[in-house]
Amino acid sequence: MKPRVLFVARGHVSLPLAPWLERKWDALAESMDVRVLNAGSGVSDERFRVLPEGAAAFYPRLPFAIAGELRSRRFDAVVASDPFVGAAALAGRALARSPAKVIVELHGDPRTFTRSYGSDARKLVSPAADLIARRAIAGADATRAVSTFTSSLVEAVRGRPATACFLAYSDLTAFADRPPDPIPEAQRVVFVGALEAYKNVDGLAAAWREVVGSHPGAVLSIVGDGSRRAVVERLLADLPGRVEHHPRLPPAEVAAELDAARALALPSWPEGLGRVLLEAFARGRPVVGTNGGGIPDVVTDGVDGILIPRADTAALTAALRRVLDDRELCVRLGAAARETYGRWHQTPEDLAAAYRDLIDRALAGER
Repeated sequence: MKPRVLFVARGHVSLPLAPWLERKWDALAESMDVRVLNAGSGVSDERFRVLPEGAAAFYPRLPFAIAGELRSRRFDAVVASDPFVGAAALAGRALARSPAKVIVELHGDPRTFTRSYGSDARKLVSPAADLIARRAIAGADATRAVSTFTSSLVEAVRGRPATACFLAYSDLTAFADRPPDPIPEAQRVVFVGALEAYKNVDGLAAAWREVVGSHPGAVLSIVGDGSRRAVVERLLADLPGRVEHHPRLPPAEVAAELDAARALALPSWPEGLGRVLLEAFARGRPVVGTNGGGIPDVVTDGVDGILIPRADTAALTAALRRVLDDRELCVRLGAAARETYGRWHQTPEDLAAAYRDLIDRALAGER
């Protein structure tokens, strides 16, 4: 008999689902009876109930929405997408007096929730947010991580690694459906990601100011938006022609930006794992990344990328100069990156099998 599982998440979902996302949920529905509570909009999928997106509207009503779902039918498990959603799931379970197991996921470091996004005012609630996250991780019946780094965060609280560790599913068709383009002659590097403090946008900007002094023809392409956008705007103003900025691009155009670059720069900390790593590897592009967080799970220094210490602007500058100076190095690392991608590629069926195994283990009492 299929277990009944309630998935709860804050990340936006639009209904009807995009085809790639529908494949994910269809695969999950093959092995379990699925219900989803998610921030988002739209209608037309009876599996989903959408909630308001804003944090002020989402979190206060979430325990009651979860409790309502748990009262409406006998769920075997609740999968919470992060510790803050997990705290709401534990509260909702208590309200409903449900026996459902609560599984809390860590896709990144929950301490960044108040410290590395948005305005500095968020830092004022950091002690309370940290306490909520720790209690949710400790109180969960089981946990799921996406990298050895996020599993270590679980272990720091529970005294044991995460119950299971597997990737989040991403549709990488736009990046993997054709062979990589050759590494370009042009001295070009690309950054793809949210312009937030944990991505070390400030360090990247400082390093690039040094790079252009020795490489006047080099170009940095930045794809993304966020609270540190002003840092990028100053860079654009100070280094005309040496920096490009695309706040948002569809996947096919992100793939084109990767094709036009020698390497992907990802100097972030702490990165849970980083989907963009796999996107770059699918396009045969090496990564200049930080040797912390989940990045070393994917990137091997000197094999398919270059790893540097976190928050080390001098090391980042030197690594960027290396990839700009040595095209043959990029060719070698890029070829290995494409091979690495093949080992990390995941199908919706792979994800469904991993979830079913985790849920079966949680129902059997494994923590």
